[in-house]
Amino acid sequence: MKAFMGGLDEHSAADFSRMVMENVVREYPNHIMHMLNSDADVQSPRQLHPVFFGCYDWHSSVHSHWLLVRMLRLFPGAAFAGGIQALLAGQFEAGKLAVELAYLEQPNRAGFERPYGLAWLLLLAAELHEWQSPQAGRWHLALLRLVNLAKARLQGWLPKLVYPVRSGEHSQTAFALGLMYDFARITGDLEFAALVETRGRHYFLQDQHAPLAYEPSGHDFLSPALAEADLMRRFLARVEFAEWLGRFLPCIPHSPDADWLQPVASVDPADGKLAHLDGLNLSRAWMCDGIASGLPHGDARRDALLAATAAHAQAGLAGIHAELYAGSHWLPSFAGYLLTRRGICSG
Repeated sequence: MKAFMGGLDEHSAADFSRMVMENVVREYPNHIMHMLNSDADVQSPRQLHPVFFGCYDWHSSVHSHWLLVRMLRLFPGAAFAGGIQALLAGQFEAGKLAVELAYLEQPNRAGFERPYGLAWLLLLAAELHEWQSPQAGRWHLALLRLVNLAKARLQGWLPKLVYPVRSGEHSQTAFALGLMYDFARITGDLEFAALVETRGRHYFLQDQHAPLAYEPSGHDFLSPALAEADLMRRFLARVEFAEWLGRFLPCIPHSPDADWLQPVASVDPADGKLAHLDGLNLSRAWMCDGIASGLPHGDARRDALLAATAAHAQAGLAGIHAELYAGSHWLPSFAGYLLTRRGICSG
């Protein structure tokens, strides 16, 4: 854990958990991405998705459930742990999950939450798998059919995706591939890992001179350039990655004091789209940390990357406001991903 974080202490974990426990059972306001096949599909969010109906949208609910699992796993003796256990026991219930599965299996829904929400679902499964407690095992088993469908959807789609999507929002290819690869690595799924690596190398290995200066777009919560580099460090050996990064992001300086990547500010964090920039600070922080972790230890760019990590983490954490649902329905899970270094560390 980097010094700027000081670790995720129990107080912060309690704050994040409290926000998330309130939001995963908050049905409205709600932004559903819903393919209607008939009049019978006109239903409330809770009817359509009895597990993942809260947190404003399906994917935010999924990664909020991931955060609760991770907080319970890391702080099993905390005062908030009992509340999380009770909530998740009610959420990961067979009848509710059967409805979630049936929804995805309906016609015309092959692209539902692809790739972002499905990739987060895989990470939720990976967290439960890696935990290896009896309770986590039961929940993992309950989710298994839904997770297997998500993986199958992604396996069928990736070979057809000829070109990567280089957006700064949910459709981005690089970030989703990172979650998929971590799932495959944690669960020991060598076939899926090989597919993800093959497609990642196909999309990105020849890239050069990424236009980092053109970022961010106004609604970004992910950096296209940094996410790509954070993905490639998962595949490449340190020396190979260092050489690739020099071609891809030659703008990374060799001094921690260089002015090359500054945190961004949301002028209206109550606006759902503009609040994305608060999340961009958090994701830039974990991506810079991840990129640094993939470089040789003596690489002079590491200091600049870790300085950017610290600055963006500070700004991103300051942008989480419990009273502003535009951000609070998803930013705590981004903060938890950063502070626990989920994309870098095992365990």
